[in-house]
Amino acid sequence: MILLLKKLETELKIRGFSKKTQSAYLFHNKRFLDFIKKNTDEIEVEDIKAYMAHLISDKGLKASSVGLAMSSLRFLYDEMMGKGLFVKIKLPKLEKKLPTVLTKEEMKRLISAITNPKHNLMIKMLYSSGLRVSECVNLRVHDLDLEERFGIVKGGKGGKDRNFILSHNLVNDLKAYLRNNDGENSYVFDVKGRPLSIRQAQKIVVNAAKKAGIKKRVFCHALRSSFATHLLEAGTDIRVIQELLGHSNLATTERYTKVSREQLKKVKSPLDDI
Repeated sequence: MILLLKKLETELKIRGFSKKTQSAYLFHNKRFLDFIKKNTDEIEVEDIKAYMAHLISDKGLKASSVGLAMSSLRFLYDEMMGKGLFVKIKLPKLEKKLPTVLTKEEMKRLISAITNPKHNLMIKMLYSSGLRVSECVNLRVHDLDLEERFGIVKGGKGGKDRNFILSHNLVNDLKAYLRNNDGENSYVFDVKGRPLSIRQAQKIVVNAAKKAGIKKRVFCHALRSSFATHLLEAGTDIRVIQELLGHSNLATTERYTKVSREQLKKVKSPLDDI
């Protein structure tokens, strides 16, 4: 098992998978082998199905978590070993939940609830630029062009670089905030030379929402969803929003059309024509 997992780790690194994905794939493959108690050359379709049933029924995992586990196994047994096991396996359907979106008034309350300058700026950055939380906390000063009001995400999801916008108001705040910054290579949201952690960022947003009296389940990704939805409501082309969010598939961006209240308000109910 150790040799196999080492080969898997090497292949994941060669393919350029993120450290987070490497860790997840190694974890799930080890758990599967611990569960099935077979040599890898003996693994069959029924073993995969038995493990999937275990994750769903015994562990109570959601479809997205089961999907990640199955993707991990598929990579090893089908892509690396060429077994073709997953040709005969149907995965559980993913839940299609609508993303959480704050109104503009709720966003004002959220921003006003934070008095700590660094935390306030981070929330503004997440909302005004539509960044993923991991992208936001890992921004360095040299990634920002304050004069042109642009920034660049380096090595985002899928290892892609992309540009993002900076609002006029945010640029003014950033200039004042970065005046005492140590250097171009330092993190924007620096904590003793290290970036603010994702967990810390999530906690800041959750606490701000509670303080602002917002009843919705608010977390960092909700600010990204709000960014996309508010741009859509303002008439921004959906392909431009796709580019700003770094989505490889337009269908991922199109889900925000389903939560746009302004677009829904334009629809006339048939009752009004009676």
